[in-house]
Amino acid sequence: MRASRLLSLLLLLQTRGRMTAPELAGELEVSIRTIYRDVEALSSAGVPVYADRGPAGGYRLLDGYRTRLNGLTTEEASSLFLAGLPGPAAELGLGEVAANAELKMLAALPPEPRFHASRMRERFHLDIPGWYRGADKAPSFLGEVAEAVWDQRPLRMVYRRWGPRDVERLAHPYGLVLKGGSWYMVAAADGGAPRTYKVERILSAELLGGRFERPGDFDLTAYWQRYTEEFRARMYTGEALVRMAPGVEPMLRYTLGAETADPALAAAGPPDEHGWVVLRLPTESVKHACWQLLRLGGDVEVLGPPELRAQMAAAVARLSELYGTRGE
Repeated sequence: MRASRLLSLLLLLQTRGRMTAPELAGELEVSIRTIYRDVEALSSAGVPVYADRGPAGGYRLLDGYRTRLNGLTTEEASSLFLAGLPGPAAELGLGEVAANAELKMLAALPPEPRFHASRMRERFHLDIPGWYRGADKAPSFLGEVAEAVWDQRPLRMVYRRWGPRDVERLAHPYGLVLKGGSWYMVAAADGGAPRTYKVERILSAELLGGRFERPGDFDLTAYWQRYTEEFRARMYTGEALVRMAPGVEPMLRYTLGAETADPALAAAGPPDEHGWVVLRLPTESVKHACWQLLRLGGDVEVLGPPELRAQMAAAVARLSELYGTRGE
């Protein structure tokens, strides 16, 4: 533990230059007295650490000194793809190793690239969840799933389906995907083809002994792209024909999502003399389409199908009755 801390202290001084004892203590989450002892230990080991006195003082390395102890461990190398995602890295148990990997990379860079890397980190921040939606709480068994993915170990789980019964599965997890703040496991279960499981719906998980053979030609990125396209095709099974007033495009994108609204807007015909355009919108169901389109009020008129237009008319009649009689 102390050896790791001494290396981290050394790399901090190498990447950031002069640092005070309180700054080092804050970074390493130890007491200032521990920093004094660690600096003394580094000096005794021949590392040229110098103390500058005065209000602007602190510890620094001799100019030109560079440690060669910046090789990445296996875990740190595995965490590099999460270096810009501290929340997900922590959920996978890689928060500390991701931070160490970033520090070692910075230490290995020459001064000019290191300056630009540090400036990039200071000036750009990635926040994954969309507005008005926080990231989901880390699923209970994400650690077990991640370990099964890393080590290619079978996983016995109980999974909560959309149907009436929970199911037990023997899964061979091929990968994890973080989508919109939620974790998904891609796994072959009970000898079948790979499928997608939402990790938060796993009710219990047990890592089994042995290892399974992950198919060498399995491409997680390609699988996920196909899955999202197929999911969208399964979800949007209907279509609504609507007239939309001018200037409603931003609200339509907000209500339906840009990936649904933009293709419909691009395929729309020319506006009429009042600026209204006719759109064909993909829908999940008549009920869901009615709920979505009501949010656009009188700026959208449903032309078809007849059952959707009838539901819209019935909903508007109920609203008229509700608000027309209140307070009389």
